[in-house]
This record gives sequence, structure tokens and C-alpha cells, in this order.
Amino acid sequence: MTAPWRLSPDDPSLRDVLDLIQRSFAFMEGRIDPPSSMHRLSLAALQDQCRDGEIWGIGTPPAACIFLTPRPDCLYLGKLAVDETHRGTGLARTLVELAATRAAALGLPVLRLQTRVELTKNHAAFARMGFRKTGETAHPGFDRPTSVTMEKSVPAHPARA
Repeated sequence: MTAPWRLSPDDPSLRDVLDLIQRSFAFMEGRIDPPSSMHRLSLAALQDQCRDGEIWGIGTPPAACIFLTPRPDCLYLGKLAVDETHRGTGLARTLVELAATRAAALGLPVLRLQTRVELTKNHAAFARMGFRKTGETAHPGFDRPTSVTMEKSVPAHPARA
């Protein structure tokens, strides 16, 4: 498998990334409420993510991807997806390690993500990668938690230490 690479807003692989996310998140249909924000993704939204943050992929076509969005206090991880045929091969861990490297380079001390309350296997997978639960949030209109927030500290970049 190839090393992770950053996609640009005009990258033709963005269509493959959109397809990968839709396939990888399809299992959530009927399991999570409200439905996944994946349904609102479009090619234009991915191009915006490339401009406002980052999208990284592994493989051609992408077998795994992750969205990275710098925030003032963290690097936010979103839309981590691994094609079903490549799950269990370490691609998600590779992308999380890449995120930690990017956060350190940006001087951001924490990786943060959210995963749905119902997706307990995801909670466990992120815990194995060093994330810990830091809170719960509710989507608008819900009176119960719908998402779990998880964080992982990022060691200082050697150049900044």
C-alpha cells in the first residue's frame, strides 16, 4: 500500500474518496439517529475541505481517507474511512499517526474526534489508538447524547520542544 498523500481541491481522486466514505459509512444506516452527515457530502464539500483543512488518502484508488481540520485548540479528525477489504490492516492507525504528526507540526496539542454513541466498536478502536472519552454531545433537536467526543494528546514536535 502506498504512503498517505494529501489531496488537492482539483484532485480527480476526490470522487473516489466520496465513494469510499459512502460505502464505508453505509453500515450506519438505520443504526444511528440522526442519520450520518455523510449524506450531505458532495464533491464541492470535499473541495472545500481540501481548501479549509486537509484530506489525506492511502492507495490508488483510495482504500482509506481522513479529513483533518485545524481548530484553535486541536486538530479535528473527521470522516476516517477504510474500505471493507482493507480493514484490520493498520490503515486507520497510519492515518491517525499522520494526524498526530500534522498536529505537532501545526503546534496543536490535541487530536479530537466525535463518533456516534451507538458505534461502540468505533469507541473501542479509537481507545486502542490512544484516544480517551472526554464528553458527549447532542445533535440539535435531541435531548440525549448522540455523539461521544474523544481526544488524544499530541507530543510536542521536536522542533518546538
